[in-house]
Amino acid sequence: MKVLYVSDLDGTLLNENSSISEQSLSILNTLIKKGVAFTFATARSLHSAAKVTKGLQLKLPLIVYNGVYVLDAKDHHILAQQEFTKQQLEQILRIGDAYRQYPFVYAYINGVERVSYLPDTLHPGGWHYRNSRMDDKRFRSIVSAQQLLDGDSFYVTFINDKEALQPIYEQLCALDTFTITFQKELGREEYWLEVMPATASKANAILKLKELGGFDHVVCFGDAINDLPMFQIADEAYAVDNAIEKLKQQSDGVIGSNEEDGVARWMQEHALCVES
Repeated sequence: MKVLYVSDLDGTLLNENSSISEQSLSILNTLIKKGVAFTFATARSLHSAAKVTKGLQLKLPLIVYNGVYVLDAKDHHILAQQEFTKQQLEQILRIGDAYRQYPFVYAYINGVERVSYLPDTLHPGGWHYRNSRMDDKRFRSIVSAQQLLDGDSFYVTFINDKEALQPIYEQLCALDTFTITFQKELGREEYWLEVMPATASKANAILKLKELGGFDHVVCFGDAINDLPMFQIADEAYAVDNAIEKLKQQSDGVIGSNEEDGVARWMQEHALCVES
């Protein structure tokens, strides 16, 4: 049986310092060398994920931006992708503008990944996000909302208080056109409203990876609401002890927390090599 193991990062594989412990790295790298098929699926970008998973010697493709992209582990070329049409992005921005909310827009502009934002409109939570990534050259400060339409966009994030984003969330959901995640940021008060193309999800990306690799069994690990779709398509799904209750209820079991190397220790005990 060829088994594919996929873990979320933040709150699952990563500890509260947003890093993988030395213990987890040692266990997982040993398993990968033995042929265990392990990778991650994250809402993070490749730029951000690469930093927090440094030292993890993955061989399988990576899933980033909540499933918008499946990337080769070695050279990061795109194996599968989802993007907005220009009309879809205009629709998202029009709904946001009605409530004076302007998101971070992720797009490829002239072949370069950029994150465009209007600095004068940012909520403190948005500034926290921006300032925590001062060395990230993807960020592009703009002066006009029209510039949010530049390039080929694939991901949109509104950051604000829950009450400010709730009506936007409801209107976008009513369109039944997008994949949407609306949740409180880990360790903070603000909410993130993340909008992706309808076919973009960790679940669909995992199914694509399953197909590409010829796997016949999928095991997933997660902690938050955006992990629910991948739990629903997995053959086995495990919530870390610090996961939200809704995810625990949908899991096949609860394992150690992200502070207890829960994923790595479960893998050490149960994981099968690709050829098993």
